[in-house]
Amino acid sequence: MSVKTESKLERILAAGHLAITSECGPPRGSDPEVIIKKGELLKDHVDAVNVTDNQTSVTRLSSLAACIHLKLTGVDPVLQMVTRDRNRIALQSDILGAASFDINNILCLSGDHQIFGDCKEGQNVFDLDSMQLLQTVRHMRDDGKFLNGDDINRPPRMFAGAAANPFAEPYKIRVPRLAKKIAAGAEFIQTQCIYNLDRFEEWMNGVCDRGLHEKVYILAGITPMKSLGMARYMKKNVPGMDVPDQIIDRLAGVPKEKQAEEGITICLETIERLKEVKGVSGFHIMAIEWEEKVPEIVERAGLFPRPKVSDE
Repeated sequence: MSVKTESKLERILAAGHLAITSECGPPRGSDPEVIIKKGELLKDHVDAVNVTDNQTSVTRLSSLAACIHLKLTGVDPVLQMVTRDRNRIALQSDILGAASFDINNILCLSGDHQIFGDCKEGQNVFDLDSMQLLQTVRHMRDDGKFLNGDDINRPPRMFAGAAANPFAEPYKIRVPRLAKKIAAGAEFIQTQCIYNLDRFEEWMNGVCDRGLHEKVYILAGITPMKSLGMARYMKKNVPGMDVPDQIIDRLAGVPKEKQAEEGITICLETIERLKEVKGVSGFHIMAIEWEEKVPEIVERAGLFPRPKVSDE
């Protein structure tokens, strides 16, 4: 059976609007004020806000708790959930926990290996992978059952998403991998940060050739560069990141005090070009610890005010 979700994000996309999502990382402590302030800052300019789940394997306030705080401020949160730290019992339990607070979006991820984080000696789990987590969410939602076949009292009504990296090697499997995530149950996709527009457009051509853009909503990942140093670091040290030399050269060509504004300008130019790409349904703006720039980006990109949609 097909179950209608209650996600504002899904309603925006289903109505044919370009959706805008953003992202914030929880604090390394229990004080919720950081996440609440980020939510207040973002809520009028975006349709939903992702909350990362111990990103880069560094221990933080739980994504679920942070999503609850955002929900209470009027934000439509996207619960990011990684399979690195939980077995299928804990995954299903946390899905129910989120559903009990009417958190209606979930992004299913494998998660960074713990060797990159603050608990290198920790044991990973990976009982399920990200595609199996997608299948689990859809099974719990659409069939109203746990993985063992038992019925669920008040099944979760979640809009299920996944991530995609159009730039990672081997490049030839990028489109087939997206197809597998759609087959597993992904209804929306948020991509890796896009700097190499030619390569992204090539990927989208492959997506559209297979008709995948008609089966899933694709939100293009956007991250404004704060500085030349940030651009060089992302190019050299972030796996799967494709930062062309012309971005480096462009930032290097302006004084240090103007690099942040140049980064915003590049970001806006990227959004304008991507608006014309067939199959792009919106933008996922990841302003890393620079959330205060998201409203400015949305406004200058001509994407404000955000459309209103009925919850019927």
